[in-house]
Amino acid sequence: MALKSNYRILAINPGSTSTKIGVFDNANCVFKVTIEHTKEDLAPFKEISDQKEFRLNTVLQTLKENKIAISSIDAFSGRGGSLECCVGGTYLINDLMYNDAKSMRIVKHPSALGIVIAKDLGEKYHKPSFCVNPPDVDEFNIEARITGIPEIYRESRIHALNQKEIAIRYAKSIKRQYEDLNLIICHAGGGISIAAHNHGKMIDCNDIINGDGPMAPNRSGFVPAKPLINMCFSGKYTEAEIKAFINKNGGLMAHLGTADIKEVNEMIANGNKKAQIVYDAMIYQIAKQIGAMYVALKCNCSAIILTGGIANDAYYLKKLTKYIKKLAKVVVMPGEFELEALAAGALRVLTKEEKTQEYIGKPVFKGL
Repeated sequence: MALKSNYRILAINPGSTSTKIGVFDNANCVFKVTIEHTKEDLAPFKEISDQKEFRLNTVLQTLKENKIAISSIDAFSGRGGSLECCVGGTYLINDLMYNDAKSMRIVKHPSALGIVIAKDLGEKYHKPSFCVNPPDVDEFNIEARITGIPEIYRESRIHALNQKEIAIRYAKSIKRQYEDLNLIICHAGGGISIAAHNHGKMIDCNDIINGDGPMAPNRSGFVPAKPLINMCFSGKYTEAEIKAFINKNGGLMAHLGTADIKEVNEMIANGNKKAQIVYDAMIYQIAKQIGAMYVALKCNCSAIILTGGIANDAYYLKKLTKYIKKLAKVVVMPGEFELEALAAGALRVLTKEEKTQEYIGKPVFKGL
């Protein structure tokens, strides 16, 4: 594609119960919407991968209803997932990446459909399709990988897309380059990822897919191994039920029956002591993980950045800041910028500011 002064990019971010899309003219968002999917909408599909045509059609219909011609799009950028661990950056979606995402053989999550939809649209309309900093970005130091069991190594499964975008935005705000800074970024939403960014690389973080780090609104986080093993062999739970505690029904959901922070705050306001104890415990665990990342950076940290949806909650910010304020400057950048990040990564490649990465479908680290 020849260089142009303006590129129109469609960013596609499928989630569990919604598909977010944004249309960007260069960095300027001209249209953004969250397409909600009800339980009834998704009920006919046995597997998440079966939802592709349904979600694709809702995207096309939404663009049509808002008079955005699909022919005006210069590039498609889709949220990733279910890939082998890979380096950070912007990927031109190749067949190998497409097939891994479509099969969901590694992780079953709707985010993988972003790759599939983007490439299908790109091929149909003869435009490039990209994936930017998928959740599978793995830039760990070797020390961060080793566990006490030789058969088990730690991998990076994290909100890489928003983590990297927040880091880039913060660096620009202080007129620096991301690659020049040491940062701790805490993305707190349904899952909570806390990463140490060392000069442009995420050298350590908690694995949000495999039960690492603090508990979250719907994830267990770290739990002691022996009691978990006892649960597994107790006969009370199926394998699926145990796995659901790890990344679907654990955390606040398991304790309080809700993963909604607003509802938790209402419980606390109404005198529910258990709700306060559990929420405070989650915040305490987040603070401990931030402390661990501070050590990973050898206590050399430019700023601690709090982002994600929970960073809008005053109770959370007040409690957490008391724990961490002496470590480094605390910066609050609430919400998430995933659509913006998808567009920005594609734009950097289209304008030759950044080279594309090639997905090779092999783990970054294969063991000692």
